[in-house]
Amino acid sequence: MPNPQLAIRTPLLGGLLATAVLTAALLLAPQEILNRAIEPIRDIILRTAAAFMNKPPPATRVVVVDIDSRSLDEVAQWPWPRELVAQLVDRISAAEPSVVAIDILFEHADAHSPAALARQLGARLGRNDLTALAETLPDGDKRLSAAFRTAAVVLGFVLDPASRGSVPAPPIIARGQVDLSDIWRSAGVIGPPDELVQAARGIGALALPGDASAIVRRVPLLVAAGGQPYPGLALESVRVLAGASSYIVDGPTETIQVGDRQFALAPDAMLRLAPVVATERNLPIVSAADIMTDRFDRAALAKSVVMIGGSAPELGGLRPTSFDPVTPSVLVHADAFQQLMRNYVPRQPPFAPAIQLGGVLIAALLALWAALRLRPLAAAITVAALAAIIWGACIALAGKPQLLVDPLLPTTAAFVVFAVVSTLHFAITQQREARVRQRFEQHLAPQVVSLIVSDPNLVKLSGERREITALFTDIEGFTTMTDRLGAEELVSLLDRYFEGVTAIVMKHGGMIDKLVGDAVHAFFNAPLDQAEHWRHAIECGIEIRQWTEAFRIRPENIASAMGKTRIGIETGDAVVGDVGIRAKLDYTAHGNAINIAARLEAANKELGSTICIGAGAATRYGLEHLKPLGKVQLRGLNMEMAVYEPKE
Repeated sequence: MPNPQLAIRTPLLGGLLATAVLTAALLLAPQEILNRAIEPIRDIILRTAAAFMNKPPPATRVVVVDIDSRSLDEVAQWPWPRELVAQLVDRISAAEPSVVAIDILFEHADAHSPAALARQLGARLGRNDLTALAETLPDGDKRLSAAFRTAAVVLGFVLDPASRGSVPAPPIIARGQVDLSDIWRSAGVIGPPDELVQAARGIGALALPGDASAIVRRVPLLVAAGGQPYPGLALESVRVLAGASSYIVDGPTETIQVGDRQFALAPDAMLRLAPVVATERNLPIVSAADIMTDRFDRAALAKSVVMIGGSAPELGGLRPTSFDPVTPSVLVHADAFQQLMRNYVPRQPPFAPAIQLGGVLIAALLALWAALRLRPLAAAITVAALAAIIWGACIALAGKPQLLVDPLLPTTAAFVVFAVVSTLHFAITQQREARVRQRFEQHLAPQVVSLIVSDPNLVKLSGERREITALFTDIEGFTTMTDRLGAEELVSLLDRYFEGVTAIVMKHGGMIDKLVGDAVHAFFNAPLDQAEHWRHAIECGIEIRQWTEAFRIRPENIASAMGKTRIGIETGDAVVGDVGIRAKLDYTAHGNAINIAARLEAANKELGSTICIGAGAATRYGLEHLKPLGKVQLRGLNMEMAVYEPKE
């Protein structure tokens, strides 16, 4: 049987090793790999937190004007001439929206309007008359800039790592030491021509970066190009809506102020989006085809923020998001704008890596404690409850404090450590149970073996002194019977005989110590405590006598002329425990009670009795229930003892 200390030490060491491995993996694993696992969990946390926050919808209505496939079929194929885009903006402006943000890059000057073609031809041929004619022809850029002046328009630009281009941007004022060390940077930008920029109220970054899984989960609040900071489209729309002239970035509070609004600003200047399922997005979407044909409700656009973009694949604006592999980028910007208007800017807490590591260590050690100290079911429930608490706490933190804390790694650590410790516990327990059963299953009743298996501490295998009652049996005339019977017949007879006698011993709570020749050696009150063990032994002897007498006269046994079974019983102190070598250990008993019971069994021959009970057992049982047999001299023990037998 395994050492009890080993049964605790091995799972403990295994749990500590698992904790150390998990900690090392967390410290050494590339952040990109960790993010691949963590980001989907953050999606769940944010989505759940958003469901419980019950924040009121933003006061400003957001409407998306979608250049969808129907618009391309009914109006014109993409790309649309700028004259057509101007008509779309004019019709939207007529509804008097508060802001019109356009998720379309108007790169370079118009090259397709009549005026643009005339200028190009005049320059190529060197004809000033054609260049002058251009001033009288329809000009896409002039037409579009005129449309922009009818509303508070926000245009967009993209970052370009290969250029040094720039666009005008609103002032961004820094207050104190500002940490934007992880901001998205580029060499330059590609934006609309100056004529369009000057006609607009603002300009913001259109680009939406994907994470390690290429999924858009963040929208830039600020970007940097050529050493200059620029706002993102959603944040710029907030500024134009507020009528603010600049941004104020406050280093000590790590915030950015836009008018009367203030948002948390992380070192990467990104807004972590709370995922939105397409079917649950509370956002009016109007087809551009309906705008162009006056089939829309003007009142729905009044005083709203209108964002123009496209879901048609031809526009190239489809992006993979958490719950939709083809989300139009205009919807991502719209979600970001609404999130800002709700002032929901979740961010990682200060010292996030240390908090993450501490969470892993605490969860792992708590799981280790539960696995070592509690029963398996209680430990499993405790670890599951720990995981639920971690997730609940992370959801709560993502709500009101708006802090993103990862529940995946701590709960994974808890379950891994619990699994390792439980597996080691199970392996050691199985080994222990197998040895216990191997040691006792032929000696004790099954229910007693099960009791020892469930709690091995009940048995002191190393040895102990305790009071026991020994019972020895022997068959009268066995040697003569052996000579008379054939080998197979003798073995068959003994098998049936031992099966009956041992079953009676176990029935009365005794332990079969040995089967020697025709003899059964048994004792009571070991390995477990047994109240009034002497009574159980004597009643067992009486039942053995009755059963063996009936066994002898069975038709199949009469021919063997089997003798009576003689029984010796005595109570006294003995030393019980494992005896032998490591490869062959046997749980047995040694002491005077054992020796006396053996002598009393033999004394039956002289006394003419079948059950001979020693003075120790008789006194405890009650002499009034027994019949005196006189006194016998116990051979080899140099002592005389009064002995008894049960009354009929």
